[in-house]
Amino acid sequence: MQTEVVLAIGGNKGDRADFLQKAMDALSRQATLVGYSQIYETEAWGGVATSGNFLNQVVLIHTEMDPLVLLEVIQGIEEQLGRTREQHWGDRTIDIDILYFGDQVWDTPSLTIPHPYLAQRGFVLQPLAEILPTKKHPLLGKTTLELLAECTDLGQVSVWKEEK
Repeated sequence: MQTEVVLAIGGNKGDRADFLQKAMDALSRQATLVGYSQIYETEAWGGVATSGNFLNQVVLIHTEMDPLVLLEVIQGIEEQLGRTREQHWGDRTIDIDILYFGDQVWDTPSLTIPHPYLAQRGFVLQPLAEILPTKKHPLLGKTTLELLAECTDLGQVSVWKEEK
């Protein structure tokens, strides 16, 4: 059975747009790509990253994988694209997070769904509102638009204009 899964992808090292595209290509080989947001440029979140602004995007896929298998696939894609885990919330070539897995709720040592910081991150909520404005958070019971309106993350989030 296919499950609708919402992912956030982003990075701030190297050719940021190329890494996003390579991540999308890799994801589309593992699952059915259903939709995606525009690319947004955002300030680093968490106060650790120092290599400049991030490019972020939200992606909607359909998959028959279970959440833990999908997590393994995602981590493999990150590794193939040069992701290293030197510092929590630090600089990275690519980061792929599971935001929602259908309406499932998971809380395990290796995976929490919905993503635990989703409601606190404007850089996730803005692109999520673009493609799923009425999606309800299964724990908070609020739509993406409601979460975005309540979000106190004041970091700059703007649609990315490709450098020429």
